[in-house]
Amino acid sequence: MNKIGNHTAVSEVSTLLVLRHSNNSIGIVQGIENNGNLIDVPPNRNNIDSVMRIDSSENSFTDFYSDFYHQLKDPSEYSFFKVREFEAHDTAIGLQKYIDCLSEVERQDLKAVEVSIEAIESIRNKKTNEKEPSVLKKGFSNGSVINNSSSQYRYQIEDVPWEKMAELSIDRENLEEIGALDSLLKGYKTPMLIPILFNNGEAVSQIDVRLQLRIDDEGELIVKVHRVLKKVDFRKKFRGHKFSKEDRVNLLNSGNMGRVVDLINTVTGEVIPSLISLDRLTNELISLRMEFVRIPDVLCGVRLDLEQKQVLRDGKALYIENMVSKKGKFFSSIVQFNADRQWVEFMFENKFRSSGFSEVIHSEIEVPSHFRRIKLRRWQIEKLKAGEIAYIKGLESRKGKIYQGYIRMDKVIGRIVFSFKNPKKK
Repeated sequence: MNKIGNHTAVSEVSTLLVLRHSNNSIGIVQGIENNGNLIDVPPNRNNIDSVMRIDSSENSFTDFYSDFYHQLKDPSEYSFFKVREFEAHDTAIGLQKYIDCLSEVERQDLKAVEVSIEAIESIRNKKTNEKEPSVLKKGFSNGSVINNSSSQYRYQIEDVPWEKMAELSIDRENLEEIGALDSLLKGYKTPMLIPILFNNGEAVSQIDVRLQLRIDDEGELIVKVHRVLKKVDFRKKFRGHKFSKEDRVNLLNSGNMGRVVDLINTVTGEVIPSLISLDRLTNELISLRMEFVRIPDVLCGVRLDLEQKQVLRDGKALYIENMVSKKGKFFSSIVQFNADRQWVEFMFENKFRSSGFSEVIHSEIEVPSHFRRIKLRRWQIEKLKAGEIAYIKGLESRKGKIYQGYIRMDKVIGRIVFSFKNPKKK
């Protein structure tokens, strides 16, 4: 996270205090990690030189805060307060003492002094409307993949390394057609495998991969390529962890190992309590440090108690009843924290016997009647409901190009995914 500010005029330099709702602690913001997790430090005068410095003027602060807020993985976990840099230490200590004495009702009064993203967006949108439309808005003015302001995305479309994409035989139109551009701009992996051209130095071949945008150590936006592995070699230790038979079964069946283990940083030797999951599309093992595991207080209308939250934090599967879908329908499902997705996921399929569940009760998955403006036929809908692959043709790109391919209902992300190649054929 770039630090912004006029370092010579103290009165014009601000910083942010953060209230973490999970433990009611006040910290001083340092920045954001690439995965969207907040970095903050406790109020200590030894830390003051490392905190974020922000230009206090309205124009600079609104642009900064909007971009900062939407880079966070789960901004609802925090409340932010703008303070002058030289007052940050004393204000943080005072605010912590004040919060420790507040009741839940009195805490609502804090909203009057915290930085409101709604107010910031209102100011920023007003400024944007007075200028020429952004590249992002121009590029998607037909209302296709992206039709909102750029502030909801971690990366801007003009910053994507398109030259590198071209080397992989990928362009913007292709990413839009398959519904992958939106995920990339938000910092996620592509939700499907994408065929690219791969040069190993001797020959060029086509391979299937997942792509992801990441900022490297030099601050440049790069394309990270996640290649598909044939299988996981559980005989090898993973960062010092030796997999048990139960670990292997859990990872292969549910994609989640189901327990916290100590991993070792191969460079520093640090012991890191972590969860491990399997990228189901690439067969990569993905770990997540426990301090980055965030369990929501409310999941689809059901408030989780401390015991339920601890079960999920420990990586175990949990059966929850009477959740409410976005369409207002009740459903029940097994849920489990996934280290790859860095969030709690729904386990709708009846395949988790290794976790002690012999049956999964769930509502019937709703399949939309249209896909990319094409009305689905009854046989296509039935195939999608049954978890099968359906062929679709007559799709039209933004430039009017007609294309076709294969669709299936991804029960994990809850929507139809598209592929140019039949996933069943290798």
